[in-house]
Amino acid sequence: MEPADMAAESDDLETRCIPLAGSAPRIAPTAFVEPGAEIAEDVRIGHHCFVSAGSVIGRGTVLENSVTLMGRVQIGERNRIFPNAVIGGDPQDVSYRGSDTRVVIGDDNIIREGVTINRASEKEDGETSVGNGNFLMACCHVAHDCRLGDRVIIANGTLLGGHVRVHSHASLSGGVAVHHWTTIGGWSFVAGLSRVLQDVPPYMLCEGAPARPRCINVVALKRGGFDAQSIEAIAETHRLLYRAKVGLGPARDILQSQGMMNAAVEQLIEFLTHQYEGRHGRARERRRAA
Repeated sequence: MEPADMAAESDDLETRCIPLAGSAPRIAPTAFVEPGAEIAEDVRIGHHCFVSAGSVIGRGTVLENSVTLMGRVQIGERNRIFPNAVIGGDPQDVSYRGSDTRVVIGDDNIIREGVTINRASEKEDGETSVGNGNFLMACCHVAHDCRLGDRVIIANGTLLGGHVRVHSHASLSGGVAVHHWTTIGGWSFVAGLSRVLQDVPPYMLCEGAPARPRCINVVALKRGGFDAQSIEAIAETHRLLYRAKVGLGPARDILQSQGMMNAAVEQLIEFLTHQYEGRHGRARERRRAA
């Protein structure tokens, strides 16, 4: 294609989208933006990208080359999405019947090469969501109806089944497989190649096939600003439950008698209470059964 033709094609593409505010976005001449897409100022869309009519992209977001946005996809500000990522594809659920579900992504996320994030099914509220400041490394998969909090790290090749919840500040290493309807608690760490069949409690380091809490995630707790007393109380809770195996009720009584029932321990106890009330070690299976 001649330079003049490429410039004309670029101008034509920019007229197909609806700028949200300010100056027009920068769209490569080989990208295709369907009419109706809402693109904010300062957005950069690289070569060979496809942006669907139902897409909304916030200011400062960068789509590197060969990114695909399908269906209804809402992306916030200052995100960077790397080549071959596919966001908004149909849910991989045999019961899906084509309803108008969506993906919502917050601000300041990094989504690396080959990441796939599917739209929701009809089984919950119709939304797959990713919060703010998350780092999704190459070739990981976020299935339909998943919800990610903020500052989550998911390493290469990790797979989240449908309806998974990942709470803020959790980290999953490479090659982890997470069963559908599972909850990953905040400030937890799941070691590489683990098979997660049950909920991962907050503050824990889990590993294995199936994954089990091995110790507390002390490195993340220190980096996250937890004080020494809170870390000691979380460690004692882990010892009582997973080594001494005294049970949830007796552990609560012991921790209260020792003055260790701080906010972090109360959150952990509440998480485990919901988990034990669920099915197959997954609190959210109660919702699935309903």
